[in-house]
Amino acid sequence: MSNTQKLIGAVVAAIVVGFIMVGTSKEQTTEQKEAASMIRAVSSMQSMANQKCPQLIKEKTGSQVYFPTRTDTDKATYVTLEWDGEPGDNFKTASCTLHVSLGGVSKLIIDDKVIIDKKVR
Repeated sequence: MSNTQKLIGAVVAAIVVGFIMVGTSKEQTTEQKEAASMIRAVSSMQSMANQKCPQLIKEKTGSQVYFPTRTDTDKATYVTLEWDGEPGDNFKTASCTLHVSLGGVSKLIIDDKVIIDKKVR
């Protein structure tokens, strides 16, 4: 075998080993799949709440809200966003809870007045 053939064989072997290493490293354990799924679920729930809640608060008060003051979640079924009104806003406090099982806002409280209160099963 000539040196050229040995070099070509070594390059082909290195490429094959590289493909095998990449293929085996992409396999995930069950725990890794569950963790990734939970992260996606929390992210989509938070994203949905950040879209729906500010719209509802603006409809009910006329004041636009941007960043919640506090956030509470169980990282599986609900997320609650709370805002404190600033000078010039038409409210002092607002709280909005989104439940995944409802696919939308289940509770909206503005200045201790319950605007929306849907029962979650």
